[in-house]
Amino acid sequence: MSDALLLIKKVEGSGPAEKALSKVREYWQQTLSAVQVVTPDAGVNILVNGWLNYQTLASRIWARSGFYQSGGAFGFRDQLQDVLSLMHSRPALVREQVILCASRQFKEGDVQHWWHPPTGRGVRTTCSDDLLWLPFVTARYVATTGDRSILDQSVPFLEGRLLNVGEESCYDLPVISDKQASVYEHCARAIDHALKFGEHGLPFIGSGDWNDGMDKVGTHGKGESVWLGFFLYDVLVKFTTIAALKNDEYLVNKYRMAAAQLQNSLNKNAWDGDWYTRAFFDDGTPLGSSKNDECKIDSIAQSWSVLSGAGEIEKRKRAMDAAEKYLVKKEDGIIQLFDPPFNKSSMNPGYIKGYVPGVRENGGQYTHAAVWLIMAYAALGDSRRTWELLQMINPVNHGKNADTIEVYKTEPYVIAADVYAEPLHKGRGGWTWYTGSAGWMYQLLLESFIGLKRKENKLYFQPCLPEEWDSIKIQYRFVSTEYRIELRQSKENLQTKIIINGHEESNDFISLVDDGFVHEVTVEAGAGENKYTTESIKPLPVLL
Repeated sequence: MSDALLLIKKVEGSGPAEKALSKVREYWQQTLSAVQVVTPDAGVNILVNGWLNYQTLASRIWARSGFYQSGGAFGFRDQLQDVLSLMHSRPALVREQVILCASRQFKEGDVQHWWHPPTGRGVRTTCSDDLLWLPFVTARYVATTGDRSILDQSVPFLEGRLLNVGEESCYDLPVISDKQASVYEHCARAIDHALKFGEHGLPFIGSGDWNDGMDKVGTHGKGESVWLGFFLYDVLVKFTTIAALKNDEYLVNKYRMAAAQLQNSLNKNAWDGDWYTRAFFDDGTPLGSSKNDECKIDSIAQSWSVLSGAGEIEKRKRAMDAAEKYLVKKEDGIIQLFDPPFNKSSMNPGYIKGYVPGVRENGGQYTHAAVWLIMAYAALGDSRRTWELLQMINPVNHGKNADTIEVYKTEPYVIAADVYAEPLHKGRGGWTWYTGSAGWMYQLLLESFIGLKRKENKLYFQPCLPEEWDSIKIQYRFVSTEYRIELRQSKENLQTKIIINGHEESNDFISLVDDGFVHEVTVEAGAGENKYTTESIKPLPVLL
């Protein structure tokens, strides 16, 4: 009773409410103002300067809920991916999420697909990509912030019953193990658990990879994932650099060799003639192949052939051309995940066939994958296609007038997980708010399109902007120090030139210092179509 009276007295009157509201406003102002941009396109500005990270933090990280899904669970890979967009504004949250997810790893190396706080009850599965997001995000965090101390952070494992042979998942309450290891060791254990390959030299797909709906491709434990091969290659490359920082020569050599073998298998066995296949069923039948009646070509195998750097140069160029030809529907304003949708064929990839053809993962625009595809065009330096496709998927452009609103039918200020390709509802937005597409869209706009890339305390610029844009402005806050940057495009000089407070720098980056002053910066960067060579993408690192 006394506690209740104290609480009533504490919140009595309007003063406490006004104080609480002021704190909320201050938090969001601080968080969302870390990076602000001014470009010639209002739709880009609206998303980058507030809505995307608001959606990511409020809906994905905190609420873990939305109008279309009210689960409240932590997804191992989901929120790990989400925090990548907070690297510039709230790096401490990224660190916390990495440590939290490391604590949901079993001592055998696999992880909980999702779990509910506070008890931690959740599912143990054979889903094949979950565990790899831990080393992926950890490597990105270390590279971006320079905080290597996270690698030595000690975190306990989980212990729980193993899955039986043929069992795809188990909902259980595991216990916290007495066994602990550093985050670095957690990451290495995850990678080692994933280094298992089928007859094509590709990683097993298990009960699904990024696309959960393809849960029957490897139902007998022999199906392989081409996309996972590219993603695993990328993880191996990134974590080889981390192992080098730790002077772990054994893992450096092991991961370099595994990456080289995997790259060879991808280009030898997953190439279909004009694009990369998506997967192989247990019996070796390809999926995402010209031989298929449905799902002939899948977006994410093509985009990650570029993003990972594992695809051979000519093959990834042809693969991206094929993706534009078959998956980009300019007249409908959508980018399909794959085409044609599953409908009447005898193939049984899994529960994805339960969706109406052209809806959600079954051949609609799954925005998460659409973002990856545009990122790949930007990585190739293709500014024309990057900008054209960005305008297509920007939700703000779906709310410009009554006609577009009538088609799209959902909020134009947040990202929708999917947009329908189904003929009767073509162009209609689907699942909004609770979607990882928001965090990836932020990365696409800030890092791939605008080209702002931070490596420890250095800020680099590799823009992929429309040629007609002469300049944009960026306000970047480093701890408590403000950098006011004008990024100018030069058609004559492809070399980056940087002037800080009137003095030209000898480097092609800004050295970030927290001195409390305002720094006026001019960055002159090369403009033009295909100014970056694909040869420069993801070389294998060497031992430091």
